[in-house]
Amino acid sequence: MANGKELIMPAARREASQRLSRIEGQIKGIRKMVEEGRYCVEVLGQISAVQEALRGVGKLIMRNYLENCVTSSLRSGSRKKAQETYGELMDVVYKFAK
Repeated sequence: MANGKELIMPAARREASQRLSRIEGQIKGIRKMVEEGRYCVEVLGQISAVQEALRGVGKLIMRNYLENCVTSSLRSGSRKKAQETYGELMDVVYKFAK
């Protein structure tokens, strides 16, 4: 816990880190494609793949947040903490849904 907030659990942290490493490799590949002047549609296809991969990492972190952070807050019995969590959750869902 940091500043009273739950952190990403170790299993989710490992999986997210592995996924982000793969995404990092994909981005380096895209940079190389652009530098080589590859066909736009090929580059756009790779960009789309990276965006989907990032969404997957976002879903993983969102699940961790819901299962751990939100659940812990709501089970704490503190109405104030629950209200803060509902506000935070609405902000997170709104940002993630864009």
